Amino acid sequence: MEICIFEDIYYDRLEPLIYSRPAYDLVCGMNMLREKIARAYPGVRVSMHTRPYLDSFLKNKYPDITVNHIQDDECLFVNGRMLAPENLAKMIPLNDKADKLYISGDNIAAARVSGSKLKEIKNSLTDLLSRSNFDSLPVEKVDIRFIDYCWDLISNNGAELLKDQKYVMDKTRAEKKDLIQGEIYPGVYMIEKDNIYVAEGAKVMPGVVLDATHGPIVIDHNAVIFPNAVIEGPVYIGEFSQVKSCSRIYENVSIGRVCKIGGELEHSIVHSLTNKQHSGFLGHAYLGSWVNIGADTNCSDLKNNYGSVKIYVNGEMVNSGQQFLGVIMGDHSKTSINTMINTGTVVGFSCNLFGSGFPPKYIPSFSWGGSESMTTYDLERSLETAKRVMLRRNKIMAEPEEKLIRKVFDLTQKERRKRGYPY
Repeated sequence: MEICIFEDIYYDRLEPLIYSRPAYDLVCGMNMLREKIARAYPGVRVSMHTRPYLDSFLKNKYPDITVNHIQDDECLFVNGRMLAPENLAKMIPLNDKADKLYISGDNIAAARVSGSKLKEIKNSLTDLLSRSNFDSLPVEKVDIRFIDYCWDLISNNGAELLKDQKYVMDKTRAEKKDLIQGEIYPGVYMIEKDNIYVAEGAKVMPGVVLDATHGPIVIDHNAVIFPNAVIEGPVYIGEFSQVKSCSRIYENVSIGRVCKIGGELEHSIVHSLTNKQHSGFLGHAYLGSWVNIGADTNCSDLKNNYGSVKIYVNGEMVNSGQQFLGVIMGDHSKTSINTMINTGTVVGFSCNLFGSGFPPKYIPSFSWGGSESMTTYDLERSLETAKRVMLRRNKIMAEPEEKLIRKVFDLTQKERRKRGYPY
């Protein structure tokens, strides 16, 4: 039996975050969605299904994982937008031999498939999967939460942090290891120390306050917390990341690997390889990878009238139902110093924002400008900048990634033209 984590037809409601990754590579809590699914079925081979244009990129990024190919004669397809519950393996067991479709609300949760039906689906893996792929299977209803929109990642982040942090701490205790394995300098204040995990190689410098009163704090391998930073849990700081001096990180914040973080953050998710290391506020936000937030950039997450935040989804304005909602920003986007970003703003892939005033609340991918005017960010200049940024992290842009960026430029041309951009 093999597990195939798949993308369904509703992936596009998660734009712009999914232009350069499958939906299941989005983070909620400490981990990507697919990591939570795999954790529920330890020791089982996991493959990935995705959109065709991501195929080569993912194969290069994850050489040990099979992409868009099923090897076994039996397969459990699991929807990658799922927020996998801890009892997922009981709700959808592997050892049940009967083919079956599991439905949660309007979403396909999973499907166990074998025989001729599996052969048929194997030939359709270049397409997105929908209910029609499994229409002949008997149906069982389950109750599982899904990520339908970008703000679902933010609103569920606190609960997922608690779940993921508990897993790490319980595993550490079961292995008879100390929760504090890194270096804690004199003058560090730890409140509720039994709720704090500092991995091997991590450093917490003098004057830091780690307050785990309202939730755990996990500081992963080789992360550094600079002097006088304040962190209030639940918070996760990823491997090799840096939290700069005098930073204020409040509850429900997830920081990925190799990030530089400063200023004030709350209720936000920052993907790996992103920098927001200067003063400025970020709240109820989601930043993709390779993003750089300029000094004193401030991102609103609450309307002056305290009303529900409206936000663009697939180019159309919808009511999120959220009172707090900040910026959603795609990979490789940048803001200059003193940029102001309005409540519920969507910034696409590879945008460059600068100037005074609030830019539009919907900024198409490959945009260049600010509140006064916007135009197309030239593809070649965008690639040149991305390569330069990656070299600073000792990374060279591989050919599949360059092809991916060029593809995203083509895919998003229509949304730019719709707003009067030249191309």
